Amino acid sequence: MSGSSVYRRARAVVASAAALAAAAVGLWTGLGEGSAHAAGAVPSPDHVIVVVFENHAYSQVIGSSSAPYINSLKSAGANLTQSYAETHPSQPNYFALFSGSTQGITDDSCYTPGFSSAPNLASELIAAGRSWASYNETLPSQGSTTCSSGNYARKHNPWFGFGNVPTSSAKTFAQFPTDYSTLPQLSFVVPNLCSDMHDCSVSTGDTWLKNNLGAYATWAKTHNSLLVVTFDEDNRLSGNRIPTVFYGQPVTPGSSSATTYNHYDLLRTLEDTQGLSTHAGNAASAKDITGIWAS
Repeated sequence: MSGSSVYRRARAVVASAAALAAAAVGLWTGLGEGSAHAAGAVPSPDHVIVVVFENHAYSQVIGSSSAPYINSLKSAGANLTQSYAETHPSQPNYFALFSGSTQGITDDSCYTPGFSSAPNLASELIAAGRSWASYNETLPSQGSTTCSSGNYARKHNPWFGFGNVPTSSAKTFAQFPTDYSTLPQLSFVVPNLCSDMHDCSVSTGDTWLKNNLGAYATWAKTHNSLLVVTFDEDNRLSGNRIPTVFYGQPVTPGSSSATTYNHYDLLRTLEDTQGLSTHAGNAASAKDITGIWAS
């Protein structure tokens, strides 16, 4: 064999080995990427808004002609058909959703502001350098810890129970921004006692949602953002099964899940959309909401 033939064969062997190595690296990298993607059970939206309504069972809202807007969100978003609250009455459910525990609250009576230092969604976000706020309809003024005022009720705003959440992060709904890109990365919106269906009709609450957050929902669809609509509890007649609907770009339109979820699972999911390394209270052993997310 000539020297040039030996050289060409050596080059071919080297090239073949390099190709195999590159393929192996590519395969390994691809597997790594796939594993990382599969491990991410929930998306990472730029903005998340959670709206909490009051005291209605799943069947009173989902499929009801009194709630055309919520049902439009369900049809173009995602519906949890087996979503459940934790207890009765209202106030302990809000604490459960916000902090993974009822924090010893068993009724709707006024608590001492800042009575707890337990970890919660807001304290975790703040510790992680992420932005948080609540927007509370008819709150007398930003940061006001008053127990009640007209149609405003603090029992629906659990953040005031925690000393590790600045009261200034509780804003009035009048402070809700018109430029949605300036929203915090995660926020709660709490309608007042009429708008949340507690004292007024399902139709009233549905119209309030459309008029006040419909534009955000439309914006969220094209801006990697999420709207979550849920309820604190049912009407005490349906095993505490409540409506919970997701809408926005990260959601598969028309999807649903029949997996049983509760407030702790929703809290866990919210924490994980923010990439938090901690989980408050019972959220630590809860599960992420899955099966509804766009790929």
